[in-house]
Amino acid sequence: MARDGARPAYDPAGHDTALRSALQELRAGRWMSMRTLLEQTTSWWQWTQRTQVLAASAAGTDVVRAWLAEEPHSAPALVMHARVVVERALRAHREGHHRTRELWLEAWHACDAAARIAPHDPVPWVCLLALARLDGEQSWAEHRVAPPEPMLPPGPWGLLAEAGKRDPYNREAHHRMLQFLYPRGDSERLAQAAGFAHWAAGSAPPGSALHVLPLYVRVERYRRSGGREAALDLHWVAEDATREARQAFHSWFTLTQNAERSLLDMNHLAHALWGALQFREAVQVFDALGPYWTPLPWAHRAAGPGDSQRAVEVFLQARARSRSAARGGGRRG
Repeated sequence: MARDGARPAYDPAGHDTALRSALQELRAGRWMSMRTLLEQTTSWWQWTQRTQVLAASAAGTDVVRAWLAEEPHSAPALVMHARVVVERALRAHREGHHRTRELWLEAWHACDAAARIAPHDPVPWVCLLALARLDGEQSWAEHRVAPPEPMLPPGPWGLLAEAGKRDPYNREAHHRMLQFLYPRGDSERLAQAAGFAHWAAGSAPPGSALHVLPLYVRVERYRRSGGREAALDLHWVAEDATREARQAFHSWFTLTQNAERSLLDMNHLAHALWGALQFREAVQVFDALGPYWTPLPWAHRAAGPGDSQRAVEVFLQARARSRSAARGGGRRG
């Protein structure tokens, strides 16, 4: 458990020490540890998580290309190649780079190749879902499929279903779907994103990370308001906000172990419980985080999105207030 005043560290590997070791080797330009780690990964949720973190680190290097050159028929290498080129296409899109469409098409073909060589793997389909957000006009037919529920908008539902066939309730697949809905911008589309998050959480089994999805939408709504609301106003303490936070805590956090939890999910849950004045529960999540944190969602409480120093301070204040209130025996502190 981190001390009350101890500053947290951002580490994409979090509590996954084996992943941390592979990342260190990857940053040094070596791929053998990455291959060994992926060979030893037996669950789809961990495979999805590890390949995502590795790709984010590898995207600015040629490490995966070197692996693929040595083992051109390796399914893990082809899946990692798809991961990397998708990450590059998404970065180009965010930066408005002139090569975005070229990288997008390269990534699509890499995903298609990975799906063919690894037909039981959900990650190529998760990657295709990630690329769907680049099609802002939904010009591709696979990005405007009719939804499974009439209140939901058309979108890449077939891609989500393919990922779900291979790994039901895949966390990243549903987050990619949520990100597809976000860029639409207007309040109606944000309401549709909220509807999707609640639909996904409502259909997820106990212990699923999808129970945390509504907390992301609530943060996004706050972000779009420009953070004009007070730190602990009705946006965070309203009955539905409290219900969402407690539902995520009891239906996900209490039924899982740290090794299964995303650091980003835990930070969103700690943030939501603190905001909803559920301090005893918040302390349990802060304790589970230990020395780690993620800048989001805390950065949205800072003066500016790039104010990392202020984001850390918000995290520390939230953790300290939650622990103080919990020791005092009350929720409100």
